[in-house]
Amino acid sequence: MQNERERDMSQKPGFFEELKRRNVVRVGVVYLIAAWLLAQVADLMLESFHAPEWVIQAILVVFIIGFPLALIFAWAYELTPEGLKKEKDVDRSQSITHKTGHTLDRSIIAILVVALGYFVWQSQKGSESIVPSPAGETLTAAGEQLTLAPRAKSIAVLPFVNMSSDPEQEFFSDGISEEILNALAKVKELKVAGRTSSFAFKGKDQDLRQIGQTLGVEHILEGSVRKSGTKVRITAQLIQVEDGFHLWSETYDRELTDVFAIQDEIATAILEQLKAALIGGESEPIVVAAARTDSKVYDQYLLAKQRLYERKRLSIESAVELLDKAVAQDPNYAPAYAQRGIAALLLSDRSYGEMTHAKAEIQGKLYLDKALQLDQQLAEGWAGIGLYHGNRPGENAQAIEALEKALAINPNLIDASNWLQIAYGAIGDNRRAMAILEDMVSRDPLYPPGFANAINAYNLFGMQEKSWALLDRIRPFLPGDPQILQSEANTWLSLGKPAKALPLLESAMEVQASDAVLKNLMGAGLLQTGQFERVIEVGHPWHKAIALSILDRQEEAMMIATQLAGEGLVGLLITQLDRAGQFEKLIEFVESRWPDLAAFESEYPDDGSGYADMLHIARAYSRTGNEARFNDAMARVRAAHDRSLAQAVADPFFLAEEARYYALAGDRERAIELLGLAVDKGMFFPVKFAEFWPEMEVFTGDPHFETIQARMLEHANSERAELGLEPIST
Repeated sequence: MQNERERDMSQKPGFFEELKRRNVVRVGVVYLIAAWLLAQVADLMLESFHAPEWVIQAILVVFIIGFPLALIFAWAYELTPEGLKKEKDVDRSQSITHKTGHTLDRSIIAILVVALGYFVWQSQKGSESIVPSPAGETLTAAGEQLTLAPRAKSIAVLPFVNMSSDPEQEFFSDGISEEILNALAKVKELKVAGRTSSFAFKGKDQDLRQIGQTLGVEHILEGSVRKSGTKVRITAQLIQVEDGFHLWSETYDRELTDVFAIQDEIATAILEQLKAALIGGESEPIVVAAARTDSKVYDQYLLAKQRLYERKRLSIESAVELLDKAVAQDPNYAPAYAQRGIAALLLSDRSYGEMTHAKAEIQGKLYLDKALQLDQQLAEGWAGIGLYHGNRPGENAQAIEALEKALAINPNLIDASNWLQIAYGAIGDNRRAMAILEDMVSRDPLYPPGFANAINAYNLFGMQEKSWALLDRIRPFLPGDPQILQSEANTWLSLGKPAKALPLLESAMEVQASDAVLKNLMGAGLLQTGQFERVIEVGHPWHKAIALSILDRQEEAMMIATQLAGEGLVGLLITQLDRAGQFEKLIEFVESRWPDLAAFESEYPDDGSGYADMLHIARAYSRTGNEARFNDAMARVRAAHDRSLAQAVADPFFLAEEARYYALAGDRERAIELLGLAVDKGMFFPVKFAEFWPEMEVFTGDPHFETIQARMLEHANSERAELGLEPIST
């Protein structure tokens, strides 16, 4: 009897063998693969519907809880020809678990094939969404820069030091640096640090390793110029940043007859040495040839160019004086005319100056046309033409063509790169603009418009951590600079923190009160915190009109809107007419100027931050019963917004424009949900939603909507309290 019991015990399968027999392991594998695949699909679909993060988190929790339950179920039950039965009730001789196991094996293979297909599809989709960067770097669809190996061949050209007792020789030493920079930029194998950043270290005794780290280069070229009587000695040396090792040095002694001929000769000789030391191998020679003029004219031109880079009104006005002297002394010096035209455009009251935009356009174009008449291959001239067209509605294509021509002639022309990214941003191609900006920051990190616009782009894509990192990188070299203050304020505003932004903007405006970008940011911050009277005093005209409208000073608001429309800025008038309920007037204004909405869109495209103008037009057609035009307008908004979503724009005000779209489309739940997301990301006003967007009035009384609105107003009062202001009651 004992032996029989022991024999039965020995024949009874072990625990792990029983797990295998009952297919528990196979069920677990099927469950895990299927759950992973379903989670990926759910994540993709929920992202398309902009579902809150907690939804996918809840799904994952369900999958996790379900795993042990699936294993227990597989252990306790068996699938038989008669259906599902408890395992203990199945006769082992009749069990078909071996057949069920084969079925599960086939299921595992099938699901793995589907999962692999999904993985390949996602990989291809991701690679298609990558935007090429001019620097050879790439951006992912989420906008994060991939970590790539730095270019092995990179250099910064520091301004050559004038060792002469004659300060007038400064132009000669700077000129050599300029020509070497321009020539090196044409060597495609090299990454060359931009002029603004290189010249920022002029006259500063700073460690070369720190300069190299700041500019992201492995080599530095520095030199000196010493004039004595009719002779000039030029010394140049190439230094390896990592260890300070001198890779090459040379001294050139010349008779100082034709300074430009000497400059060209020395720059060409140095360039050939640099190419041999850094690149090696055979390459086509590059001939350096600067435009000829009087030495004093060239000196004035270089100094003016440096002051234009500062982007401050007083500096630009000083540059104008220098350039006027230059063209008076040499009426045939094309580069001076080009910079004079650019200076005029920068002094527009829409940029850094106080000249009316119309006058700035006329003046700027005259100088630029003269420059190109004198030299059709002048990169600065084409860059200025690009800036001119970029400031005119509907002329972005002309701007892009001119700017790309400028960069083909001189790839190191940083202004042209900046204006090119602005032109792409104006047509909603913010990914391409971002790629150009990151290349600019990589090459010329201390160029103020470059880092300021890069930070603005990072904020648009919800990448504020990159904004802070860039600010930390450049702040030590530009302490107290208005552009630094502006960029920091911009980042705080993008996070819904105007109380932190406004003091920074106040400090910046003490230095350059006429800067249109500063006025715009200041107006936005004051408007958000309900300081309407101050908005009217110091804000951008757009914000002034909104403040006047909130204060029920509608006629004054409409006057500003009408004036701007006469200057080509029609968005504010369209907005004001919609808010005032003057739908027939809005439609009359649009239809009297454009034959159809395609023509309007061609002249005033979406800039990627929400197609507000077309939404106002759509609402006007909706309220006047023109269903065909309403559908046309809504389709254009949807297409524009889908392009922005595909580029991963994450700005809260874009989400609010999406909410407006769904409100007009009649999707109540989606509109309210998007408003909630926008508020969560920092968007707020000090008044109820309907005072900004009348279409939101239909949601009044909805509990979810009212909760979001209360949360928004609470945020506004919190910011006001931080500024020492009394709370607003609505």
